[in-house]
Amino acid sequence: MAIPGWTRTESPFHAGELAIQGRMGTQAKMDRQGRQMIREYLPDQFRQFFPQLPYIIVGTVDVTGCPWASILVGKPGFLSSPDDRTLQIAAKPLFGDPFTNTLAERIDIGLLGIELHTRRRNRVNGTVTAIDSDRFEVQVGQSFGNCPKYIQTRMFELIDQDSAAPQSIHQFQMLGAEERATISAADTFFIATAYQNTSAGIASGVDVSHRGGKPGFVRLDDDCTLTVPDFSGNCQFNTFGNLELNPRAGLLFVDFDRGNLLYLTGTAEVIWEGAQINDYEGAERLFRFHLDRGYRVEGSLPLRWSSPALSPFLDGTGSW
Repeated sequence: MAIPGWTRTESPFHAGELAIQGRMGTQAKMDRQGRQMIREYLPDQFRQFFPQLPYIIVGTVDVTGCPWASILVGKPGFLSSPDDRTLQIAAKPLFGDPFTNTLAERIDIGLLGIELHTRRRNRVNGTVTAIDSDRFEVQVGQSFGNCPKYIQTRMFELIDQDSAAPQSIHQFQMLGAEERATISAADTFFIATAYQNTSAGIASGVDVSHRGGKPGFVRLDDDCTLTVPDFSGNCQFNTFGNLELNPRAGLLFVDFDRGNLLYLTGTAEVIWEGAQINDYEGAERLFRFHLDRGYRVEGSLPLRWSSPALSPFLDGTGSW
């Protein structure tokens, strides 16, 4: 029996997403797919998937309008779904995570449940409806799955560590040697974007997504600028659709070996054409990020990881 899809007359995509889909000649196709795949509730498989996770990626926007990508951690079961319109999260922000300051009732929130060792990922966009001392609740606006492309497999180990214990925090407006080393070695990062306009209707909100590539796929242009190749994806253009209308973005880099976290916020642009795209074998376009400010928190992530196995989808991409 087929799982019911999008039931509303209006599109599940907002104007920015639709504009890019139209530019790429995929709008009719994505309208059909979106109405099949995007839902206003959590399907049973999502309600089973989230409780088995020990971490979840979170996207929020601060009071100045800057997006931040964050990570929450807990023993499997810290995520639960009492009904198909609700996701409960029994975790506190890690020490130094911007989510400590952005979490509030009625805010828009984007959630990415990603299981690196199986390459499964499901996303939820919604609204925070309640906050208690040790948990908060999200009302689902949209939920949808993503394909396993470009995810590096890693097995996790949850270590015994007080998530609120003070750690060393480094604030910066330019990337220093430690930040540059983390970014240069990365094969994975997460990006939060937002379009929060009433004209977008139910498609308004915050989104958080995954990006992956061979180590070195994030190029450091200078102390404030990153350039990243964008490969063939699902053609929904959720992230780039947000950037079409709101250029602000937040990035999260995870040091999988040491448990360090690197939080960046700034502005971004998409390079759709030009010779510079040819510098990246397999790229269809480029994503360029300009840093406004950031934080590096040492050893705050209570997870350790196995060595990665690169995604087979990266076989058609180059090394840089």
